[in-house]
Amino acid sequence: MVTGGSRGIGAAVTRAAHARGYAVCVAYSSDDAAADRLRSDLPGVVTVRADVADPASAVALFDAAEEAFGPVTALVNSAGVTGRLGRFVDASVATLRRVLEVNVLGTMLCAQEAVRRWEVRGTAGRIVNVSSTAATLGSPGEYVHYAAGKAAVETFTLGLAKEVAAQGIRVNGVAPGTVHTGIHAAAGDPGRPERVVARVPMGRIGEPEEIAAAVLWLLSDEASYVTGAVLRVGGGL
Repeated sequence: MVTGGSRGIGAAVTRAAHARGYAVCVAYSSDDAAADRLRSDLPGVVTVRADVADPASAVALFDAAEEAFGPVTALVNSAGVTGRLGRFVDASVATLRRVLEVNVLGTMLCAQEAVRRWEVRGTAGRIVNVSSTAATLGSPGEYVHYAAGKAAVETFTLGLAKEVAAQGIRVNGVAPGTVHTGIHAAAGDPGRPERVVARVPMGRIGEPEEIAAAVLWLLSDEASYVTGAVLRVGGGL
């Protein structure tokens, strides 16, 4: 299961997982055309339009995946929004609420549904939550609220990992730096990657496929002794 899986990092994770033989169910919020392209490009992928901030969505998503493929064994929480770039004092209550509901509550609800089902079945499932280097950088003047939400995701990742480790369930995170995706245009600054590249020690912006590779490693048996970790994939940030 990949939330936010029709575009950007989520789509790269979907493609990488499909290439490695996973049966993939994708949750997406609104971009029907992107979901159609995935189904066309990746035979067998199932897409479900859902708002992860809606408590009913997690149950519906897992039911859809189980109907198509059988029990879910891995979850990637990639759905995320930033709201418009700008100073924190100018962010509306609606923006603050939406960012926290999608990025934090949505991640928690999907993880909760996964763990509930895995506990019943005795499944040693795997979760990877997509955070951001913003969680430790703070993102002043851009999206402090988004950074705060991603910090919450990282703390949640650590706590849940410790809570379910004895059951064989692994919970990890990936914190991307600036990556070439549509999230910058959605935030009102499509040129942001070029504007901030000078901050990146490696001197370049990341690609979605580089983040996907980290996610797939954490899902794999090669990371069998890794839980509660947040892997920074930010070019040195």
